[in-house]
This record gives sequence, structure tokens and C-alpha cells, in this order.
Amino acid sequence: QVQLKESGGGLVQTGGSLRLSCAALGRTFTVYGTAWFRQPPGKEREFVARINRGADNTYYADSVKGRFTISRDSAEKTVSLEMSSLRPEDTAVYYCAATTLAIGGGTNASRYQYWGQGTQVTVSS
Repeated sequence: QVQLKESGGGLVQTGGSLRLSCAALGRTFTVYGTAWFRQPPGKEREFVARINRGADNTYYADSVKGRFTISRDSAEKTVSLEMSSLRPEDTAVYYCAATTLAIGGGTNASRYQYWGQGTQVTVSS
């Protein structure tokens, strides 16, 4: 079992920055990949970014490419999402997700077995 807990959400103005963190507990050595998803108000959950176990492979949604950076600190067992140049359309509940399957991960939420409770990010115009 893996437990995930997000932190760092909040209210920020357009153009501002926020850093989200995802702390992992439990059998973290079984995690192959970690991702961030988000769910805007009234919309479905969508992929934001992912990083592999070795932290040498990352992938971003087009909507955040160049503005968001995902990183991993293996020693601290955390995955962070650095968000800059925030826009009102980035407003959403942000979720951390992890897969313990070698064939899991990617951009599909169904391929992740463990999820955090989410953290709200609100970008005011």
C-alpha cells in the first residue's frame, strides 16, 4: 500500500507561482511512476504531468508545458509540481497519483492505483 498526501495549494493571482508537494508513505519502493492530475470546476479530471521512478523522464500536458515543472526527491519521498505563470484556467483541485505497475502510468488516470485527497489551487483574474 502507498499513501499520498498533497500540500501547497492556495489562492494566487494571475501570473503568480505556487509549489505543490506530494508526500508518499508506505511501500514507496514499489512506485514506478508518479503524476499530477487536476479537476477544474464542473469538468473531468485531466492529466497535468508525470515523472518516472528514476526522475529522468518527464511528460507534460500541452496546456502546462513550459510553465509547470515536475520533480522528484527520492530521499524525501516527495514529488513536487512547480507552477508559474498561472492562469485562471489552472484553477482546479490538484491530485497526486502513483502507479506500482511497470505497465501503469502514462496520461490515463485509470492506470494509477493510488491517489491523494487533492489540494485546491485557485487563480484569480
